[in-house]
Amino acid sequence: MHILPNGTGWIEVICGSMFSGKTEELIRRVRRAALARQTVRVFKPDTDTRYAADAVVSHDRQRLPSVAVRTARDILRRTRRDVQVVGIDEAQFFGSDLVPVCEALADRGARVIVAGLDQDYRGRPFAPMPELLAVAEFITKNLAICMRCGNPANRSYRKSATRRRIAIGAAERYEARCRRCFCRRR
Repeated sequence: MHILPNGTGWIEVICGSMFSGKTEELIRRVRRAALARQTVRVFKPDTDTRYAADAVVSHDRQRLPSVAVRTARDILRRTRRDVQVVGIDEAQFFGSDLVPVCEALADRGARVIVAGLDQDYRGRPFAPMPELLAVAEFITKNLAICMRCGNPANRSYRKSATRRRIAIGAAERYEARCRRCFCRRR
């Protein structure tokens, strides 16, 4: 049980591997805030068009209307001062500019809920997530299920041969792996 801050903004980070339920949890938290009659605004990178251009969509097809933006600074520019809750999905695609944007929103008094991969397909920290984890008041690390052995999984194994750090995809390109199965198949 967390004691929620009163009279101040804060940052919540939801992180984990592919298929761990990060977007699902972001949607749940934002929907609850909306039910509480708080003003909400949700953002995603415009490069993520996997399921919808105008919505954050989980792998199990839960959806929440969102605004697609090109840069982290666009989030700040497109958030009115009266917005109480800001949701940001796929944070790893925004780069290091996302950290001061989230801090500025929290400094304004907003609850900022950020979801993203904390590791890339090589198992390396995926910026800006390490920096966000350092400044967040609340952190949730989700685990998936290893598609090889069924153990808890915290890595995103890329099945395709591309070596680019960012290769947007879903089950056709990635699967969740535990530490043991990820290391065996690299």
